[in-house]
Amino acid sequence: MRILHTADWHIGQYFFGYDRKAEHIYFFNWLKEAIREQQADVLLVAGDVFDSPNPSAESQKIYYRFLREVTTANPQLQVIIIAGNHDSAARLEAPNPLLEEMNIHIKGIISRNPEGQIDGQSLCIPLVSGGKVKAWCIAIPYLRQGDYPTSESYAKGVKEMYDMLYNEIRQVKETDQPVIFMGHLQATGSEVSENDRSERTIIGGLESVSPEIFDRNDVVYTALGHLHKAQRVSGRENVRYAGSPLPMSFSEKNYKQGINLIEIDDSGLKRIERIGFEPPVKLISLPNEPKPLVEVLEEIAKLPDGMIEPDSPYLELKVLITEPEPSMRNQIEEALKDKSVRLTIAVPYRVRKEQTSKAVTYEELKALTPMEMAQDVFQSRYGNEMPDHMKTLLETVIQEVGK
Repeated sequence: MRILHTADWHIGQYFFGYDRKAEHIYFFNWLKEAIREQQADVLLVAGDVFDSPNPSAESQKIYYRFLREVTTANPQLQVIIIAGNHDSAARLEAPNPLLEEMNIHIKGIISRNPEGQIDGQSLCIPLVSGGKVKAWCIAIPYLRQGDYPTSESYAKGVKEMYDMLYNEIRQVKETDQPVIFMGHLQATGSEVSENDRSERTIIGGLESVSPEIFDRNDVVYTALGHLHKAQRVSGRENVRYAGSPLPMSFSEKNYKQGINLIEIDDSGLKRIERIGFEPPVKLISLPNEPKPLVEVLEEIAKLPDGMIEPDSPYLELKVLITEPEPSMRNQIEEALKDKSVRLTIAVPYRVRKEQTSKAVTYEELKALTPMEMAQDVFQSRYGNEMPDHMKTLLETVIQEVGK
């Protein structure tokens, strides 16, 4: 049995105001081809299908068109999708009566029986190949408070949820049938993208989940979503994040996007292989280290000329601010007029110098002149002395006000 693991599609995301519809369509066309080439039996999507719990009609069309086309082209394919923290669990599950006819299983809501007990069986899915059950998947969506068994912490509640479902599946599966876990969470020991708020520790900073909860003899693979960097968790070869197919921030520009291929046979896990995907739009940060605006403009001049196209790179500029520069944005936009890049953000960096605080008496404070106060503020904000031309302008203003 051959299984493909992907996650964190974030359909409908706008990258600094730019629509990424064409990028997502490009990825789905690539994914359809990968499914065909790999002759996949199962596609696992580990959450954050959409970027918003209320996706646009256009985003939903892209998603459902992909599901229809991929299942039509691959009648044997079984698709399992779980909701992530960006998804609306109820919205994602709503078309289940139709999608189940296409061998698509979506798990978002943690349902309960009339007695209030968690319906664990609804999250246990048999993986079928050649008309026979070859393995089982425990598909647990992003868990909100109240979704998991009552516990003293989020991490312990998630652990109890996995324990409970694992014990349930052992009652129905044959001894030699392997198990695959799915989850949308942050595991201890995983690497979070720098400056990417969308994958900060979920549920407002509650504990990460220990990957030890996935350590079972017959659990051959754990397919995780939520973190955008593809990675093994705490050195475990078979506990992995697939990563996002498109970079979600400039901190992810050097990530290697792709999907995971898992192959299992009668003896269990046979191999895990990374299949790389090259996003159609590149991310460029200039310069490598923050530089003054004059030098940034020189870097811009080296960029290729041309019209802005759908695959034109996204550009981030890092500008070292040493003094107020009210015309910075205008100068940058003027320099980019004939360049085939899309400006996303110009990040201002200021030099911060260590300053020793000292107590100031009331008499000393009264003795400070407006110029001295302005120079202190300038020094603390920009890390250097106020230039002479600014001192001259400020002196003129102070004299005018004092008349």
